[in-house]
Amino acid sequence: MTQVTEVLASDFTEEVENYTGQVLVDFYAQWCGPCKMIAPIIEQIAHENNALKVVKVDADEAQALMAKYGIRGIPTLLLFNNGEVVGAKVGAASLSQVKDFIVQ
Repeated sequence: MTQVTEVLASDFTEEVENYTGQVLVDFYAQWCGPCKMIAPIIEQIAHENNALKVVKVDADEAQALMAKYGIRGIPTLLLFNNGEVVGAKVGAASLSQVKDFIVQ
């Protein structure tokens, strides 16, 4: 059973970009309503997918990362495979939409 872990911008390269395998990154903010709606879905995805690393990044604390990846709205999910972005999903999504997104 995998847990969602909080990653600081300073650890992003090590935890995500240098990771071998798939990583789902949830860019969120404490004040964001849609982010709060999608949080339990992200937790469930983490618990159901042992092969998938799932991390959260506080958008307010990671402005440089937001710019680097062209993120203009939150929540934004980025799917990385071996350090490369292979997909992006912006806005709240249902469990089935997130599952479809990570299977691409």
